[in-house]
Parts: sequence; structure tokens; C-alpha cells
Amino acid sequence: MARDLTLFLGEMMRRPAEVVAIAPSSSAVARKMTEGLETVTGPVVEIGPGTGSFTREILARGVAPERLTLLETNPRFCDALRAKFPRVTVLNRPAQEIEKTGLRQIGAVISGVPVLARPAIQRDVVGRAFDVMAPDGQFVQITYSPAPPIDAEMQAELGLTCHKRGTVWANLPPARVFVFHRIHH
Repeated sequence: MARDLTLFLGEMMRRPAEVVAIAPSSSAVARKMTEGLETVTGPVVEIGPGTGSFTREILARGVAPERLTLLETNPRFCDALRAKFPRVTVLNRPAQEIEKTGLRQIGAVISGVPVLARPAIQRDVVGRAFDVMAPDGQFVQITYSPAPPIDAEMQAELGLTCHKRGTVWANLPPARVFVFHRIHH
């Protein structure tokens, strides 16, 4: 854990535009983000895993390492993740390239990417994720805002619905977890 924090802080200082969280996420947030993964089938993708606090919990939920793919843009985080989780696929590429991974029928995307306030990124990240997701797939997003990180208009454009899974008050700042699903007609 101390090594994770040292790496995180070092990268935050070296690449402040990339490392936008103020601290690695707490284990309580990781548990809330990964709730229910025990019942998900198909591949699981984590975008923006950073130092792996959600990754550790995804595996603890029983997701086989071979089913898990991490998309991380920071090469030093990628090296650390490969060393820490040797049987997990770690790709040094942005979340916008999820369809280029070759994965299909993804059961869940766990997102630690806190930049979903911008509509273009929502289309590129969330829209593309749902293009390769199973019909009942879920996109789980952390935010520090009380409102869903994707507004109603963008949810309608992308054909999504969302519910708030919960708030983790023990996190600094308090974290909210929202889950997005496709609207089934």
C-alpha cells in the first residue's frame, strides 16, 4: 500500500494532467464499485486502474484474472499493475480504444476515470464500451458529485439508464457509485 501511494504521488507530480484523482481510492470505495461482480459473466474491463485498488477487489470478488483486462494510459502504472497482477491483461491504451481490444460481450466495465463530465468523452468512453458490451452489461462509474456523472440528455442519446449504487462517506472526498445499463425496449 505504501508503495502504491509513493508511485501514485510520484506520477501525480510528474503527470498532473493524467493523474486527476486526489488519492488512490479507498478499499470501501473498491468494495462498492465491485459489488455484484460475482454474478457477472463474460469479460470484465477496468478503465483507469491507476495503482490497482479496484483491480485487487475485482479479483477478490472471484473474477478470474484471465477474464480481466485493464486499460491504463500511464506506462509506469502499467508496469506496476503487470508486476502486481501477472495473469491479468494490462493494456497501455486509453478507454476510448476498448473496441480495439478484441473483447466482445463484456459483462462489466469498472471505471475509475473521473473525466466523464465532458460530453465528447462520455460518447467516446461510455458509448464505445456499450458497443462491445453484453446486452445486460453494466458500466460502473465513480464520481465525487452527488449527481450522476452522465446527465439525463446524454443518457438518452446513448440509450442508457442509471441508478445510484451508493455513497461511500468514509472516502475523501465522499465517493458516489453509479451504474449504467442499456435501456431494453
